[in-house]
Amino acid sequence: MLKITKFLVKNSVNSTPSKSYSIAAVAQRKIDIFRTNEQNPLKHNPSQSAQFYKIDPEVRKQLFQHGGIPKSFDIQTKTFAETCLMIREPALDVINCMNRIDYSKPPVKFVLYGDKGVGKSLTLAHLIHHAYESGHFVVHVPWVGQWMRSCKEYSNSESKEGYVDLNIDAAAWLHHIKVQNAHFLSKPEFVTSQTYQWSKREATEKGASLVELIDHGINRIKYACDTITALAEEIKVLSKSGVCKTFVAIDGYNAFFYPYTRVFTEKKERVAPAKITITEGFLNLTKTDWNNAVCVLTVDEIAIAEEDHKSPLPRYLLGKEGFEHLDPFVPIQVTSYNPKEFVSCMEYYRERKWVQPVAGMDEELAFISGSNPYKLMNLCAPL
Repeated sequence: MLKITKFLVKNSVNSTPSKSYSIAAVAQRKIDIFRTNEQNPLKHNPSQSAQFYKIDPEVRKQLFQHGGIPKSFDIQTKTFAETCLMIREPALDVINCMNRIDYSKPPVKFVLYGDKGVGKSLTLAHLIHHAYESGHFVVHVPWVGQWMRSCKEYSNSESKEGYVDLNIDAAAWLHHIKVQNAHFLSKPEFVTSQTYQWSKREATEKGASLVELIDHGINRIKYACDTITALAEEIKVLSKSGVCKTFVAIDGYNAFFYPYTRVFTEKKERVAPAKITITEGFLNLTKTDWNNAVCVLTVDEIAIAEEDHKSPLPRYLLGKEGFEHLDPFVPIQVTSYNPKEFVSCMEYYRERKWVQPVAGMDEELAFISGSNPYKLMNLCAPL
């Protein structure tokens, strides 16, 4: 495992993109090939860096219908009548490593980190698309912060004393994984390895299909959180037995380790993430006691309950407990646009008639936004 980690660190993305060329210098080259005709992420390579590729609407519907595309970017895709993602170095580095790692070993864990708005969630979306096309079973959590900060409802757990259930959110997530992996779940080998007794009258028998297990959590919402815990264990069993390869993608993973949430007990006390039953299954999936899998996680300042952050680095956001839980992992920094990416983005906006070509505008926008993708998108919106 140590040799693999050393290899991955050596081949991971450089923490500081090259600034040896300016926005103006790149623009003078008249880079008009800001799109690639290669829509299959399995064939993406460094020669297509900074180019946009289009996700098929049916694939997007299956993978991101219930989350995974940031709301502000989702609005833009509807305006542009297409979903295009930029092929960036962090995603290419992870893809390169995924093509080389030994899946018989414990799962390699990648942690995407960086300042707010640099594109961590969209990088993760690119990797989810790649994993889907390469035949991985996808376990995707669109945004942990939503559960910990603005869950739909919560109640005391009936199965674990002192714990809190987020059953509506849990049932919604079960529907999400069912849609994403419909092509897998229809196969006869995706069955449970043990019997799950929910009550005196209700049970999911050993050998039942995973669809039956998932549907039980959706239809009997009081058991949704416990169903996620059971499903996580079944996915590990299937991966270890070689039935499938698993791709775990969790956005805002550090929210699992923040000291408290915005969920309260009956005594109006804040509940720690560890006391929320939905947490157990996803922490189980990021352990090193299984194989035939890879984990890509993001840590984000806005995922935690209170935005008193001081650093975007994984060690700070994960805290001691989270850092030790993931260790060893490969940190992948996502940065603001380099000059090539900035020009490519502006050319794409012009092609979509989102901005008009004005002399000196690119340099001014680059300065004001700091080449931050989110800030640039907001600045261009009213232009």
